[in-house]
Amino acid sequence: MKNRIFFSFIVFCFLFAVVISKAFYIQVINKQRLLSYAKSQFIREVKAYPNRGNILDRNGSPLAINVHVYNIFTIPKNKDADFYNRLKKLSDTVPELTYPKLKALVQKRTRYTWLARKVSLSDDQLQKIKKLEGIFLEPHSQRVYPNRELMAQTLGFVGIDNTGLAGIEHSMNKELKGTHQVIKYIHDAKGRPIKYESKSSEAYAEDIQLALDKDIQGALESYLKEAVDNHKAFRGGAGVMDAETGEILAIANYPTYDPNKVTAYPPENRKMAFVTDPFEPGSIFKTITIASALEHKVAKPETKFFCEGGKMKVQNHWISEAETHEKFEWLTVGDILKFSSNVGTTKIAFSLKYPKLRQSLDKFQFAQKTGIEVRGESKGILSYKETDKVRPLSLSNISFGQGIATTAIQMLRSYAVIANGGYLVKPTLLKQGISQLTPENKIISSETAASVTKMLMNAVSDGTGTSAIIPHYEMAGKTGTAQRVSPRGGYDGYIGSFIGFPVNVNKK
Repeated sequence: MKNRIFFSFIVFCFLFAVVISKAFYIQVINKQRLLSYAKSQFIREVKAYPNRGNILDRNGSPLAINVHVYNIFTIPKNKDADFYNRLKKLSDTVPELTYPKLKALVQKRTRYTWLARKVSLSDDQLQKIKKLEGIFLEPHSQRVYPNRELMAQTLGFVGIDNTGLAGIEHSMNKELKGTHQVIKYIHDAKGRPIKYESKSSEAYAEDIQLALDKDIQGALESYLKEAVDNHKAFRGGAGVMDAETGEILAIANYPTYDPNKVTAYPPENRKMAFVTDPFEPGSIFKTITIASALEHKVAKPETKFFCEGGKMKVQNHWISEAETHEKFEWLTVGDILKFSSNVGTTKIAFSLKYPKLRQSLDKFQFAQKTGIEVRGESKGILSYKETDKVRPLSLSNISFGQGIATTAIQMLRSYAVIANGGYLVKPTLLKQGISQLTPENKIISSETAASVTKMLMNAVSDGTGTSAIIPHYEMAGKTGTAQRVSPRGGYDGYIGSFIGFPVNVNKK
């Protein structure tokens, strides 16, 4: 009997020890984890973002802003005898919401039902809707582009969640979306907040000020559309750059689109082809070849080259002038650029040799991205390295802009080097106001830049670029006509181009 009592006592003590140890584990060792788990069942944490930052032009004009819109909803299971009368009043208040449409939305529904999403409402409409029992408003912020197509490819657009999907909206999304605020609250069984526990620091979003000028952009887009229409071209692009700061004052492609109605336009209209699409630059590239020859002291502006009567055989291929009636013989380097001689440029390149030309192309940073703030920038195509043995025919083609692919933004930057006295600046869409004319950015001498500028002035005043003459301004520039590469191979059209700048005004 004593043994039984003793055994029972031992078992009791053991079980008691188990209970005590379990209680100790729960209340002491595992206390924090269990408390956290318990809290998680009734405390919810949400992220609240501020209104998206505005995008402004260089003078502070709004380009992308936020407006208040509203979602209208109801819960049909709560409808009473007067519910449909209230729907009629809603239709009277917001005419685009017809009563038959509203009735069809709720007739077979018992749960949360949208009556309208992201609609703009006046103060008067808001007050009337708020008086309709069982019909609720949910405020939202909607992105709006007040200038419609203006700067569309640069600005881009946002998705339904207000996240940037293209253009500056995408590349600067982090700054525009801002830092979120974390809000913790206790909710009831239906998920409704009943007590706010805490909030993190205030949410904050940045405004972005672009370098672009709305007025210059408007003029550029108007002239670009006119040029594309007049020449019956498939598309066109244009840009205006401050040669000292690298700031882009205007940049456009046509056709374009309205970012307020993105889906109404073909997807290709959204692309900033000026930055994303490489092309064979053609004769506008001759300026770079000649600048390289002057910089390497292979030739001077007055050095003469025999242009073979307008036709030259290279590796069993004929190199001829773009205008086949031209029968050039002896031309100076300046005249070769002025009259855009393919044969003359080839002769200069043969004197220069590829390694030296490639050194210059590397300094101009061809076949490299410029780093402009747009998604999808192409670096272009330059197949041969400095050490490669380049065939004469390939060297000839490269010298006048064939067999090489650049982007329009690269070519704009390369001419800025000539305009600003020899400095390579980084293009930027953001207003910075900082001169990039610093010693580390100097890639050609001031003398070379001045000599090439004078040649480009002659090309405008008395050469292929006379259409670019502007009264009261001295203009320097170069025209180009390149064959367009077909996706199926070979060529199927032409790309016309011009790059220029005013002289003796400032380095901008």
